[in-house]
Amino acid sequence: MITKSEIDKLANQYETTDFIKDDPIRVPKRFQAKKDIEIAGFMASLVAYGRREVFLKKLDTLLEIAQNEPLNFILNFEPKILGDFNYRFGKPEDFAEIFLIMRNLYTGNSSLEELFKYGYENSVEGNIFVPVTDYFYSRAKDNNAMGFKFMIPDARKGSAMKRMCMYLRWMVRKGPVDFGLWNFMKPSELLIPLDTHVARLSREMGLLSRNVNDFKAVIELTENLKKFDSEDPVKYDFAMFGYGVNN
Repeated sequence: MITKSEIDKLANQYETTDFIKDDPIRVPKRFQAKKDIEIAGFMASLVAYGRREVFLKKLDTLLEIAQNEPLNFILNFEPKILGDFNYRFGKPEDFAEIFLIMRNLYTGNSSLEELFKYGYENSVEGNIFVPVTDYFYSRAKDNNAMGFKFMIPDARKGSAMKRMCMYLRWMVRKGPVDFGLWNFMKPSELLIPLDTHVARLSREMGLLSRNVNDFKAVIELTENLKKFDSEDPVKYDFAMFGYGVNN
């Protein structure tokens, strides 16, 4: 198993501002206003899968469509604005479905912060994401579309919720990379973003025994990372990245 000194060294080495330029967090980093940051960050989390250079270009295109005004884009969103914008599984109508729900959220004097706070305060069996995805699924006209289900996985089905874990890390943690804008929960309560890459590395490090990359695996890995730092376990997301680069 990897030692605390080894994993701490990796985390410190890679949690720097230089990390931002090749990461999807560079998208919300363009903005200063809180709601612009949280909306741009959520948009980035929707498509942060596949090849980085490809989805980062797609996000550049989406922000061009939004005229680099995320909040204004959502408040005044109409599906026709998207044109034929798509990304892999996500068709224009899938993005429109999500953005219309977000429009209703923000025009109703609420926000993504309030939605995730509600999820935190009303978590289902410790899963903060169930109330969040319930909100989207209950308001979507077609919640069975492949693109919609891929971008907003149903937390009730045991998904690892990798991109939402990443988004929460951005919003809750404070550091040279993460924003630390939301304070309804502590960094110690965050969960590690788990994809196939992180899962494989975690097993190599002796930090994950579960064979399936699901929400139970997220809990197991996070609990093991808390043994290294109980106050800030997800800082080791940077260590996983660094371990992958170095090996």
